[in-house]
Amino acid sequence: MADVRAEGWTQPPSAVQFRHLGTQALGGLMGGLVGGAFVEAVIALLKRVLDFFAGQATWVLIVVPLVGLSIATLVLERIGRSGVSRPADAWRTFPPGAIRRDITGNVVDTAGREETFPWQLAPLRLVAIFATVGLGAGMGTEAPAAYLGIAMGACLGDRGRRWRRLLRPAALGGGAAGVAVLMGIPLVGTGYVLEIGRRNGAPYSAERVLPALIGGGVGWLINIAYDVQLIRLVVPHEPPASLRQALITVCLIGALSGAITSLAASAVYLGKKWQASALIRLGLGALIAGAASIALCVVAEPSAAFGPGGGAITWAETHAAPPLTLLLVDLLRAASTAAAVSAGGCGGVFVPFLAIGDIAGRVFAPGLGVGNDLAGAAGAAGGIAGGYRLPLTAVAMVLGVGGPPTAQLTCLGVVLVAHYASRLNPFAS
Repeated sequence: MADVRAEGWTQPPSAVQFRHLGTQALGGLMGGLVGGAFVEAVIALLKRVLDFFAGQATWVLIVVPLVGLSIATLVLERIGRSGVSRPADAWRTFPPGAIRRDITGNVVDTAGREETFPWQLAPLRLVAIFATVGLGAGMGTEAPAAYLGIAMGACLGDRGRRWRRLLRPAALGGGAAGVAVLMGIPLVGTGYVLEIGRRNGAPYSAERVLPALIGGGVGWLINIAYDVQLIRLVVPHEPPASLRQALITVCLIGALSGAITSLAASAVYLGKKWQASALIRLGLGALIAGAASIALCVVAEPSAAFGPGGGAITWAETHAAPPLTLLLVDLLRAASTAAAVSAGGCGGVFVPFLAIGDIAGRVFAPGLGVGNDLAGAAGAAGGIAGGYRLPLTAVAMVLGVGGPPTAQLTCLGVVLVAHYASRLNPFAS
């Protein structure tokens, strides 16, 4: 069979290549359907759990996330075990030295060789995801969506020798569909799995792009069919009044959102790699997360302290808070996410970085005279480019969200500035 990855886009297509791409397309479609449907069911249940606790008393909003972090640690560190996996124990046996809560690490490390993806561990991690994200810790749902989508695609392809040729495209399609179901934008799902795979050297080849595109489209259709609304992206309705205002907005919001989320990303990375015992990590991480939640309740309101950050965005939209208060809330949200990761939380940081970037952008809205929606949307895009270091995914998000052309161009400029501002971070790994 021709090696499409090696030949890229330059070789004239042959019958063998067409059959090979047909296999990739079929795998992407099947993985997208299975992975997207499973992720939609998980997201729907997560939303119900989050909505239930969001309506409780303030003390519940502070305590329940800490309980969730404790459950996640118990599940992964006590039920899970390290060593050579036997078939009967594959569902709970991690490789020696594995960071058990790092689901994004699994996605990155197996990119380009998805046949090694440890999909058998998905049920155990799913319990930890529900404990972390469902009980309101400061972590998000995009990494779980990608992880679970890839796991379902890899499981589908691991049904025997004849199915193995579908495994890689099915895993890619499932991951792209999972993120697209969550975000409601097909190219965000596609861009996420392809761009994050580049961290492991996985190429932008036809055999990867095609199933990722198909999976993203399938996930988007599932999002529409089931009206998934876990994440509300801010649409910039009001464009900048002048070129000068747009350029200043790009520079200031891009620099601040990129810098804050990049520093938060460094803290998250250190938290993931922290080698202390599980009990020490849980104790110190939960202490900082609890303190940040209490401070957010005082400075803002309880809803701003609960969940991955949507409540904080809603608070910022509905309260005319002064810039310094917004900046303090932004830093507290960053501390909350870093602490949740350090404590042993199992989730993502894409959605928290959206919130951190959004609020960072709003800090400048009064002084610049731009609309809050433009400042928030630009900051959110900058947060993804600077914190998660996924500039192409941020571009896809800006184009998918929409808005006036000049507002979109402003957001794209913020993505560029935030990306380069993050590279100035002396603590970046």
